[in-house]
Amino acid sequence: MDGYTTLHEMLASALKQAGEESGMLLGQELAIALSDSLTTSKTSYFGGLEDACFVIGVESREAYTGQFYLVFSLRDAIVMSSILLGIPPARIQEKKRLSIIESDDIDAFAEIANMINGAFNTVFQGSLPNKVHLKLLSPKKFIPEVDELSESEPLPEGDYLMFRSKLEMPDQELNYLDVLIPVGLGNQFDPPSEVPPEPPAEEEAPAPAEDGDAAAQAQPDEADEGAAPSPGEEAGSAEAGIDSVVVLEDDNEERRQMVTVAALTGYQVVEGTLNADIKELFTGRNVRLVLVGSQDASDHELAVCIKVNAIRQNSPPPIIMSAQRWTRTAVLKALKYGAREIIIKPCSEEELIAKVRRFCKPPVQ
Repeated sequence: MDGYTTLHEMLASALKQAGEESGMLLGQELAIALSDSLTTSKTSYFGGLEDACFVIGVESREAYTGQFYLVFSLRDAIVMSSILLGIPPARIQEKKRLSIIESDDIDAFAEIANMINGAFNTVFQGSLPNKVHLKLLSPKKFIPEVDELSESEPLPEGDYLMFRSKLEMPDQELNYLDVLIPVGLGNQFDPPSEVPPEPPAEEEAPAPAEDGDAAAQAQPDEADEGAAPSPGEEAGSAEAGIDSVVVLEDDNEERRQMVTVAALTGYQVVEGTLNADIKELFTGRNVRLVLVGSQDASDHELAVCIKVNAIRQNSPPPIIMSAQRWTRTAVLKALKYGAREIIIKPCSEEELIAKVRRFCKPPVQ
């Protein structure tokens, strides 16, 4: 596909980052490599589809508005969600063979999709500052020869730019992730270069008055950009709710100690294990701080930090991460994934209070 060089580069970078971060969440190496691109239509794309798929809409907000779509094979979604849920390998293969998808699988896959959308936001906002903010929509299942195409389902009619990426994971046979971007939205992300027409020989250079016209034409665009909600404003609306501290720890006694300290902030304290539904804990709450307790700071335990950042992409709350055993690599990963403080367990209550005081405005008694 000719053109769209900038868009191609942004997607390649976003998909690579999405693979790395999703792999951390899964505790498995996952590579997502952009391999092909072409122009297609909704009818052509779904007409050639043989396997059931998940279609996930991504809404682009601020200056560049529209929706594009991530299309996963249903079997790939089953494999990745089952790994995240800790389902035994034999059962995963059975579910994949029979295309068994359950409510827990859908919730788990939504977490993975959040990782991918977070990577897209990071790359797109870095390349197009103050122009775009991406919001993930609910996934839709589509089964060829069972579900009928309509004007708007599973996505609207029209021409699309399709970017195909190969999914690769050790010991798993995965297919592709397709990114379908409407041509109009693609042209916003990466405007086609225009060759100005040569003026007729008898025409003179434009009069200076036209510069004023051009400036006047530019003003509405600038006003539009000013009117678009900033990432901070988006985050503020997403975080509306009860000021809270979230405590995540598998060990009941250690979690109780952390809850006792967190309660001194005066905020509501919400607790759960490392496998708790982070999205549910955050819903309706303005989370001011997250305390995470673990044993070995393993990749699976560190993935909790990634989940927190995915839920609050624009302004994630500070994370205090504790573990009994730390390696240099684990410390670096924890900091990369959003931890603001590292604690070696066991720690005294006074040390934990001092750490909490750094991030919570209400005084800790």
